[in-house]
Amino acid sequence: MRGPGEVRRPLLWRIAAVSLVLVVAVVAAVPATREGVARLWCGTVGVGCPERFGLPGELPEGDGQRLRLSPVEAATWGNYVALGDSYSSGHGAGDYESGTGEPGRCWRSGNAYPHHVVGSYDFAGSLGFHACSAQRGAEMLDNADSPDSQLNRIGEHTSLVTLGIGGNDLGFTPVLETCMLRMPLTETEACTDQQDEIDDRMETFRSTLEELVAEVRDRAPNARLLVVGYPRMFPEQPENRYYTLTVEDQEWLNRSVERFNRQTREIVREADERIADRDQVGSVEFVGQYATFDGHEVDSDDAWLNGVMLRDLTNGVDINRSTFHPNAAGQEAFGERVNEQIVDGPERDVYAARETVDDAEPEVLAAEMD
Repeated sequence: MRGPGEVRRPLLWRIAAVSLVLVVAVVAAVPATREGVARLWCGTVGVGCPERFGLPGELPEGDGQRLRLSPVEAATWGNYVALGDSYSSGHGAGDYESGTGEPGRCWRSGNAYPHHVVGSYDFAGSLGFHACSAQRGAEMLDNADSPDSQLNRIGEHTSLVTLGIGGNDLGFTPVLETCMLRMPLTETEACTDQQDEIDDRMETFRSTLEELVAEVRDRAPNARLLVVGYPRMFPEQPENRYYTLTVEDQEWLNRSVERFNRQTREIVREADERIADRDQVGSVEFVGQYATFDGHEVDSDDAWLNGVMLRDLTNGVDINRSTFHPNAAGQEAFGERVNEQIVDGPERDVYAARETVDDAEPEVLAAEMD
């Protein structure tokens, strides 16, 4: 007859084997981050949960210094600051703020997506709308400490930052002009011959965006930073020439936007992974806009972006900067995508410093926006 120890030993080995299988399944099922593995183990077996996770089904407040918030709470406990270029300022959408709707100005539209965003939620603070047409990311960094810098508009109690930037760093307007105003018009490779230049500018912009993300994080470490991508301007499968743009030109321009978005998404993902792995506050997220205008591209009957617009022809043909920019309906669609990301949040919990959130009184928030 076996003693108690002899009976238990096979059972213990079986338990150990099952546990090992569970661990392997956990590691295989989630991203290889410490938080992801710990979270799935906690949710699977209900034991060994780190204090900041709580038990399955719970929403703990945090770990004392950090406050765990829902995605919407994490975006709205403070002020919202909107930064970027013409796609974020609303150039081309009409209804411009006084003094901004003229050459050399920022062309800030009352129809721009930041206004749709701030009107959709009960922000504790207010909107700082500082996006400016023709803005380049490199210039934002060069002027980071100047009084008029977009980056300097961000404060400690900023809970949401939207940043749409990079089109001007890639020289997208002159690229389009080269495509459309080529001479002779029968030239078939004027557009696609710019590929090497685009590649070089994209690689240069990689470090620019990394530095911009770091600058925003330094100024508002508790904020959710949403980096907004660019839309496809032409149908996914163009069928006809658009003005002087051949089907091949349109496909190449679409691919260029898609590649740029892919690079931006990668940089954003890497930045947010570092935040999660280091148990830091705030987040960095990408808002994909590539297919936002699907069915409403520039040549459709209900286009959500402006077609070709020409400026004063006195000195020759000149394409207006509003060309291929979202109109009022396009900006509204942009805002809907940003709102979706605000609700969804990153694929992880979001935290803010408890002391900073507690300090976000109305007078503090208002003073920061002055």
